[in-house]
Amino acid sequence: MTEAARLAPQRRAVILDIVRRDGAVRVADLVEQLGVSDMTIRRDLDVLARTGALSKVHGGAISASATTGDEPAFETKAGLESRAKSAVAEAASALVKPGSVVAISGGTTSYAVAARLGDVSGLTVVTNSLPVAQLLRPTGAELSPAGPTLLLTGGAPTKSASLVGPLADQAIRSLQVDLLIIGAHGVSERAGATTPNLAEAQTNRALIDCAHQVAVVADHTKWGVVGLSRFIALSEIDYFVSDDGLDAEACSVLRDSVGQLILGTTQP
Repeated sequence: MTEAARLAPQRRAVILDIVRRDGAVRVADLVEQLGVSDMTIRRDLDVLARTGALSKVHGGAISASATTGDEPAFETKAGLESRAKSAVAEAASALVKPGSVVAISGGTTSYAVAARLGDVSGLTVVTNSLPVAQLLRPTGAELSPAGPTLLLTGGAPTKSASLVGPLADQAIRSLQVDLLIIGAHGVSERAGATTPNLAEAQTNRALIDCAHQVAVVADHTKWGVVGLSRFIALSEIDYFVSDDGLDAEACSVLRDSVGQLILGTTQP
C-alpha cells in the first residue's frame, strides 16, 4: 500500500489533485487507485465536501466550481465513465432505424451514440454538436451514398462544443425528425433533465419540439445531478437510456415516469 492509501490527509490530497486536474472523479476509480474501501473513500469525500474543496455527486465528486451553473468542457467529460457511456451508446443506437431522420444533441454520450451510426443505411443526421459533425462528415475516399447525410445547425459554440442560440433554434424549428438522441448534464426526479447553460437548454427544447420521439441518454452518474435549467421533464421522455450501474431507486422512479427505461450492459 502507498502512504496515500494509509493516511487520510494524503489520500485526500490525492483526491483533490485528481479533481482539480480532471474536473471530476469516480468513487470506484479512487477505490482501485488508493487501495481502500468504498466507505473510506466516501468518508474522505464527505470531509472534503464539508470544507468546500469539492462537491459530491452521485457516484463520485466534481470540482467545487462545477455547480449548477458551471459547464464542463467536452474534453473534460470525454474521459469520464467511458465503460458506462459505451453501454448506453450500444443500447441507444439500437433505437435508430435505417432510412430515418435522427437529431443528435451535443455531449459526450450523444457523441458515443453517433460513433455507432456510420453503417445505418439511408440515415439523415441533424446535429448541433461540432464533434458529432466532425465524426460523421465524409471526406475524400470516404464519400459514399451509403453513409449518413449530415445537417449541421448554425449557432454559437458552448464550452461543451454545442451550437446554440437564436440561429440554431431557428434552423431546428424548420425541421421534423423521427428520433432525438439527447444528452444531459444531470437528471433527477424533481428537475428532470437539466443543463448548466441557459442557451443550450433553449436549443435543446427546440430539438425536442421537432422530434417525434425523444431518447435521453445519460449514464448512471448523472442521476441526482441538477443543472441550472431544465429542458425536459421525465414524463416527456419516450426512452431513457442508461447503464446497469443505475441504482434500484432511480430505476423505480424512471420506470414510473418515462415511456421506457433501457439499461445497457457494461462489459468487464
